[in-house]
Amino acid sequence: MSGATPPSRDPRASASNWLEAPFNRWSMWHVRELCPTQRVSRGTGTPLPLSDPAEPLDLGRVSVKRVDGSTGSVRAVLDDTFTDAFAVLQQGELAAEWYAPGGGPAQVHAVLSVTKSVVGCVASVLLDRGVLDEQGCVEEYVPDLAASGYAGATVRDLLDMRSGARFLEDYGDPSAEIRQLGEWVIDKDGLYAYLQSLEAEREHGGTFRYRSSETDVLGWLCERASGSRMAELIGDLVWAPMGAAGDAEIQCDRVGTAIHDGGLGATARDLLRFGHLLLSGGTVPLPDGGRRSVLPPGWLRQAWAVDADVRSAFAESPAERSFPGGWYRNHFWFRVGEYGDVLLCLGIHGQLVYVSRRTNTVCVKLSGWPDAQNPAFLHDTLRACDAISGALTTDQDSTGAVHRLPGVVSGLSRHGTSRRPGPSVL
Repeated sequence: MSGATPPSRDPRASASNWLEAPFNRWSMWHVRELCPTQRVSRGTGTPLPLSDPAEPLDLGRVSVKRVDGSTGSVRAVLDDTFTDAFAVLQQGELAAEWYAPGGGPAQVHAVLSVTKSVVGCVASVLLDRGVLDEQGCVEEYVPDLAASGYAGATVRDLLDMRSGARFLEDYGDPSAEIRQLGEWVIDKDGLYAYLQSLEAEREHGGTFRYRSSETDVLGWLCERASGSRMAELIGDLVWAPMGAAGDAEIQCDRVGTAIHDGGLGATARDLLRFGHLLLSGGTVPLPDGGRRSVLPPGWLRQAWAVDADVRSAFAESPAERSFPGGWYRNHFWFRVGEYGDVLLCLGIHGQLVYVSRRTNTVCVKLSGWPDAQNPAFLHDTLRACDAISGALTTDQDSTGAVHRLPGVVSGLSRHGTSRRPGPSVL
């Protein structure tokens, strides 16, 4: 990052352009000053502690092989990809933390589509309690959608983004539905009115297609079935029980409906706590040494255990080019990483929660990319997280012998190609 001056508010910034560069370098930290938001309460419990390390990881010394073939450091990747905040949790310890000017540990930042994964977790609790039925149809919960393209879609179709509704998620196309949705949220009759206007284009249950409308419909079902608003559901079912240290917030439309697909704002440290929840199978530790279950025990196991149907639905989608061998399940992305499969929560403009079970590592990156999507920025970031995972879990003893990661045998990856067990250090 160049300079040390915090970004300041541009008087031209507004609710309609806050995501655009250059406004977003300031507005990502200040959404509530431009858009209506609702409080997501952390409750009154004790926050999940994040222990400080004896020696924080030097991000400038961890080497990364970048997408363009060059070799650099993790810190260089952060500098080059408009990073606002970066934090790492490993074995429950805060291994690294860095903020650009204008940010800090207690400041809430927009997380955009990372919201989708949080809403998916809300749905998991409602499913576990019998409030929602995985095979229940959309119109059974929200009759308002009976004449829409979502009629006949099941809760499971929504969770895996496999409905047959027409919705194009192309941020560069001004006529795409994702752009229309934004207009209805800000200037028209709101999110739910727009969802009712969507039409069908194929059978439900087909190929995976990443679409924000799937989460918005899912959120509507959660609210209608439970009788509570999304801000309350996130607070009561996820944020407070996981041990958040601060309140979050969620952006809403002009009529007060939460933007389920991307409205959440949270601190980087509380996103680490969310990642830790996902890493720990949906449980959090208690002071007496026990554990409290926050998410249903099978929810994350189901997501990690890809089956042929889920894998095929992903392989036939455009997303396969970005994450070959990956899948999408229960509102989480899964990627084949350097050290095993990795769970990802992703948001446009560079928001990321990275969860590696193999290395017991969580990385959080909050950003203000100039463009909604940038494949080189994304993959450089993921390679940086892989490199950190390796640096934190690959040690040498006094003889120089390398202790390999669990599950990596003789330097062979799951694909049988020889790889060193950890990144080099500059």
